[in-house]
Amino acid sequence: MSCSSSSGSSEEDEGIDSYRKGGYHAVRVGDAFAGGRYIAQRKLGWGQFSTVWLAYDTRSSIYVALKIQKSGPQFAQAALHEIEFLSAIAKGDTSNCRCVVQLVDHFKHAGPNGQHWCMVLEFLGDSLLRLIRYNRYKGLALNKVREICKCILTGLDYLHRELGIMHTDLKPENILLCSAIDPAKDPIRSGMTPILERPEGNPNGGVTINIIEKKLKQRARRAVARISERRASMGGVGAHPKPDRCLDGIDVRCKVVDFGNACWADKQFAEEIQTRQYRAPEVILQSGYSFSVDMWSFACTALELATGEMLFTPKGGQGFSEDEDHLALMMELLGKIPRKIAIGGARSKDYFDRHGDLKRIRRLKYWTLDRLLVDKYKFSDSDAREFAEFLCPILDFVPEKRPTAQQCLQHPWLNTKNINQKESKSESSAEKVDVGMSNLKIKDEPWHRQLHLSNKMEEISYPLMERLAIRSGMVDRRKTEDLILESLESVVELDPLLHSYLVNHLLQT
Repeated sequence: MSCSSSSGSSEEDEGIDSYRKGGYHAVRVGDAFAGGRYIAQRKLGWGQFSTVWLAYDTRSSIYVALKIQKSGPQFAQAALHEIEFLSAIAKGDTSNCRCVVQLVDHFKHAGPNGQHWCMVLEFLGDSLLRLIRYNRYKGLALNKVREICKCILTGLDYLHRELGIMHTDLKPENILLCSAIDPAKDPIRSGMTPILERPEGNPNGGVTINIIEKKLKQRARRAVARISERRASMGGVGAHPKPDRCLDGIDVRCKVVDFGNACWADKQFAEEIQTRQYRAPEVILQSGYSFSVDMWSFACTALELATGEMLFTPKGGQGFSEDEDHLALMMELLGKIPRKIAIGGARSKDYFDRHGDLKRIRRLKYWTLDRLLVDKYKFSDSDAREFAEFLCPILDFVPEKRPTAQQCLQHPWLNTKNINQKESKSESSAEKVDVGMSNLKIKDEPWHRQLHLSNKMEEISYPLMERLAIRSGMVDRRKTEDLILESLESVVELDPLLHSYLVNHLLQT
């Protein structure tokens, strides 16, 4: 696991309500696990079933990710399910070269809220979703996409062909880079000194830190919203387009993670699998599924990496469901679904008539994948054609016709040495991003810039909070929190010159 939780929630933090019997285990920095072998360093993320912590393995002298499951019986069962798959993966990949996360250890830990299953995993970096966000949703250069695709396919080939495992939830969140985007957040590259004992004066633990962080976020966003409205009414300051980020120094080697929804090919346990935007048509129609559903998700992920946007984002409407809209979007891009496939599922009658036509969405606007890449995302004709030739077979409506991961690894597009990279959108066609507070818009979502600024404020506040709290011995958390927030709010509410500096400096870094 990683410096960004791969299975996190859209909520800001896990809250405190689930820190109870059957719920999360409250962890404090310096807490020891497995008889003192693993020492908690800092929280990495959380999911609905668990929290994930950076830990130091005192036996091997390495940093690891410690995933601590909720203690309720249903969560224990889910942990054992994931451990089963992770153990099989580790057993067959002793050289750690198959591009799938490695399980280091697992054990039970007794706490006030019950017995918690813990998984120790190799420490990895940020998710591909975070990489997409870091690149400001512009899409990665094709040479980077190619490298990432090779890693994902290597992992899928190992899972499918050698182990008989279907992931069933492949998406950018569940693929992690081998190292962090920001070296300062990587404990090895940053030269972080491990904490080997609990700091003094830390009686309230991680739950209190979570409460402080939540309040910081809420108040930081309110401060930014207030000053944004004020600047907008004054006509704004300093509109400057943000420069493209350079990804040349980022190592994009990556691994497939999160096997909480995995299944054996011969032991399927759920009809509805996959996250909506990456879901294959046979899953929607309930016509049975196999390894090819992972290949469909892979193709959707590859396109998202190259464009910065999800391939399919269905929405329900008046008279039709989200599922039917999803099928319509697929058909607009990939052509009509063969009648045999359209009417062959347990739920086909919900969406199709006996001729294989959608019942409620009649007017479709067809658009080939290569034209989509050229016209909407400004690919060159040759790049669009070659990329579409690689992906279209994987997006075949007939699951049996989709190439396997092993076959995809042999495709010429992945093995081209002279790479014609996709250029960034030209100045004439690119979105002009105004970082002045009078026009906080990106992708027509006016709160993105405010959110980005508040995130930058949070990045400053957390290390500062930790340093001040450590110096004061954690004696007065409220005073420390108020001091930081007072400083932050003062910065954004001062004169226009200082505000302009904040915008131009923080948002460009």
